[in-house]
Amino acid sequence: MSEAGGLGFMVRALRHRNYRLFFSGQTVSLVGTWMTRIAASWLVYRLTGSALLLGLVGFAGQIPSFLLAPFAGVLVDRWNRHRLLVVTQVLAMVQSAALAGLTLAGVINIWHVLSLSLFQGVINAFDMPARQAFVVEMVEKREDLSNAIALNSSMVNAARLVGPSVGGVIIAAVGEGWCFALDAVSYLAVIASLLLMQIAPRARRAATEKKVLHELQEGWRYVAGSPPIRSILLLLALVSLVGMPYTVLMPVFASQILHGGPHTLGFLMAATGVGALLGALFLANRRTVVGLGKVIPMMSALFGAGLIGFSLSRWLPLSLLLLLFTGIGFMVQMAASNTLLQTLVEDDKRGRVMSFYTMAIMGVTPFGSLLAGGLAHRLGAPHTLLFGGIGCIAAALWFASLLPSLRERVRPIYIQKGILPELAEGISAATQVTSQPER
Repeated sequence: MSEAGGLGFMVRALRHRNYRLFFSGQTVSLVGTWMTRIAASWLVYRLTGSALLLGLVGFAGQIPSFLLAPFAGVLVDRWNRHRLLVVTQVLAMVQSAALAGLTLAGVINIWHVLSLSLFQGVINAFDMPARQAFVVEMVEKREDLSNAIALNSSMVNAARLVGPSVGGVIIAAVGEGWCFALDAVSYLAVIASLLLMQIAPRARRAATEKKVLHELQEGWRYVAGSPPIRSILLLLALVSLVGMPYTVLMPVFASQILHGGPHTLGFLMAATGVGALLGALFLANRRTVVGLGKVIPMMSALFGAGLIGFSLSRWLPLSLLLLLFTGIGFMVQMAASNTLLQTLVEDDKRGRVMSFYTMAIMGVTPFGSLLAGGLAHRLGAPHTLLFGGIGCIAAALWFASLLPSLRERVRPIYIQKGILPELAEGISAATQVTSQPER
């Protein structure tokens, strides 16, 4: 394949107009989102100096996903996902504007941050499953779905690279309030991209006559009854619980462990973003979902090993290198899990399954954030991350032990969806060549 052809293959989902609009608008908005994340963390730590309160703010921003995401998934399967996304983006813009106004006026306190984080968490509980399920409506060709998911991850992590770096500079120069203000403005890009889309009407499901609780139970039975889906979600939840809370402790590492300031925090977050972007590019270049099952535990273990190394490091260059591998590990595990779930799930249950995916990442993380904040308060941030990394490796080993039985469950689905015939044809052709007599 030529270099131009290879690049075109890596971005093939951008051939779809609606996805191209979404990609461009969301890229701008996500830079602002990551600026707000680093600014909010630094603001909380500046106001309180408490690792426990950092964990509490993380808990407030993510607990709504645990409580509301399953119900949101039912509604995402019922409602117009396009309109729902427009509403969630407008509300998120209002939340960032409120943070900006309070901070720039000099009246913000920890209770304002907690309340607005809780509000953003409610928005995210609906936004994330709707966003994940909406991908199939923007990408008409199902074979481009995995590429669109990988590009989404690339977009998130490119913003994760740029946003904290820019945010750290802005915080040092003019304060956190301007990060929040720029984030509010950035939402205009994604709102405009959504309004410019041309979405074909989605067929209404007969299931909308059922009660919400009945559909919620139906979705739960579907997830619990599918070993591959259940195992992928459980591994995500375990890693999110013990590993992902490292992000809320970054201000502690930047200031106390590595003896830096907001610039250091920006560099640490950016290093994770570089690794995550490299991982996303790796996935974007894959031609098939076949083989992703073994990638998931490998990357979970890499994430855990990166956390262990980072917890022991006291030298900034080494810490940045270790966070690079941490970013690769978690991003590839998360995006590969997303791709497999989107491939395996039945269309009429997509919103509900993606709501459980939201729970596994966003919903479980707040408990981890609260636990990490409490442990860091008692044992110190380094020991907290050390135990988290060990937990991630243990979870990866558990999932790896299930792989043989999971492959047997997945194979019929791949054959039904036409994913494995290409592999079978390749094996058949190779057999014919090797079976020919020598001349």
